[in-house]
Amino acid sequence: MIKTAAKQALLLAALALLPAIAQGLYLRDRISWTQRNSGDEVSVAEARKWGNSVMWIDARPTKEFAAGHIEDAIQLNTEEWDTLLPGTLNRWAPDRKLVVYCSKQSCGASHEVARRLRDEAGLKNVFVLSGGWEAWQQSPK
Repeated sequence: MIKTAAKQALLLAALALLPAIAQGLYLRDRISWTQRNSGDEVSVAEARKWGNSVMWIDARPTKEFAAGHIEDAIQLNTEEWDTLLPGTLNRWAPDRKLVVYCSKQSCGASHEVARRLRDEAGLKNVFVLSGGWEAWQQSPK
């Protein structure tokens, strides 16, 4: 009888956890888990002031990059990191500021690529464009 009660208690506990697990699975792909450092963000206006010292890094998928991007931007996304990083490093110079962008403010890809450029490639002066591609398109030239 004790074994049956214990089994029932475990079953009830497992059933009680199901809604939380389901919610976690639902939200998993809708929340950016990238830790963001707002101190690394730069506005479109500020980045434009830097002129030719900026090296633009587009962190969006290939299809979005092909549809349009900032002039002279280099594509570097997490999906193709190992393939695209060598070309990025070949074009990089220590005196340049890297400004990474993705689709919009809520996109976490730019923060992840910026983090990896700092942590894995050891680069300095890496920033994230606040508002991303959307902000760039809406900004006055």
